[in-house]
Order: sequence, then C-alpha cells, then structure tokens
Amino acid sequence: MKGIFRCPECGTETPLYKNPFPTADCLIRLDTDDGQEGLVLIWRKNEPVGWAIPGGFIDYGERVEDAARREMQEETGLDLEDLELFSVCSAPDRDPRFHTIATVFTARGRGELRAGDDAARAVVFPLDALPPAEEIVFDHAEIIDRYLAHRREQGQGSA
Repeated sequence: MKGIFRCPECGTETPLYKNPFPTADCLIRLDTDDGQEGLVLIWRKNEPVGWAIPGGFIDYGERVEDAARREMQEETGLDLEDLELFSVCSAPDRDPRFHTIATVFTARGRGELRAGDDAARAVVFPLDALPPAEEIVFDHAEIIDRYLAHRREQGQGSA
C-alpha cells in the first residue's frame, strides 16, 4: 500500500496501491510483398525507442482482447483475425519505465499496414530477416524467439 485516497465528493477513504500496468500486445502475421509470411513490428516514437511488438495499455473497463484489437488498429491500421492468447509476460524489469504485465496474443493481420499513434513506422519483416535483438526494446526479442520456437514445435515452418 502506498497511501490513502480520499474521495473529494463523499470523503470515503480508500487505500492506494502501487500495481503493475496491464498491456495488450500482438504478434501479427502478415504476408510480405513477395508473399512470405512475416511479422509486424513498429518503430516506437517514444522512449524507449526501437523495434517493438505493437501494443499498449488496457483502458479501465476494457476487455484485454478489445484492447489488443484497438491498439493494433491505432498503431498499425490492421484489423485482427484468429486472435489467440500466446503468453503473459510479467517480469518487473521488462519495461524500463515501470512494471507492466503484458498479455500477448497472436493474430493474422487484415488491411493496409500503416504507422499510427505511438508508432513512427510499421514494417512487416520476413520471419527469417527480423531486426537484431539489440534493436528490439522491452523483452520483445525474447517473446519473438519464444513465438518462433513455438511455430517450429507446431510444424509451422523453420522460422
């Protein structure tokens, strides 16, 4: 507990807690220009700057799945098909700004890829030509590696 909040209208006291921030991220599959299956990454406008899996904060009262769809539309212009839960990532140091808990989905993207909101760029990378890990922010390089390993285990290609 970090303190007490007093409601300005009724005077009720409520304990304040310092909790992690929930986020929704999505590994979006999209074909490259030459027809290979690829993965959409964004180049972040804000710190930390680098390549990232598209995603963002879940709004109060919003379902995680709805947040994923909203954030993907805002950052990439894509709608999502076949949304599936992939992982939950909760290491306290996964985001250098504060403690976040990410619910990570996979989905197929539909529409025209374009950068928006917090994304300076949105790019579809072939699975065998992703950016180097040192250019990928947060714990997203590790998440991508786990995703590619999962695909191999499921017989969905070498990448």
